[in-house]
Amino acid sequence: MGQACIQPQRSTPDPRREHPVTAIIAVLAIFVAILLITWARIEVHGTGDLEEALVEPQAQPGVPVLPAQDIKADEEREVDAAVTSSRFATGLSP
Repeated sequence: MGQACIQPQRSTPDPRREHPVTAIIAVLAIFVAILLITWARIEVHGTGDLEEALVEPQAQPGVPVLPAQDIKADEEREVDAAVTSSRFATGLSP
């Protein structure tokens, strides 16, 4: 008769903690990734929108705040409406 290959029982993971150098390298890698993502975002999009959001005039009590002017073209509004209606029609609404 043939013999089946029997694998030994899997051992439990080693209860020892990870090496401290590995943990430090992981934290540094996360920090570097955050810096690279931030740098790439600034290179691609610039800082104009961030500055605009931070320098926004503060609302004063008792003074109504006017909504931002809509500067979209009519064609762009139609495209946005078509995209929104197709999302709802296909069940992919946000």
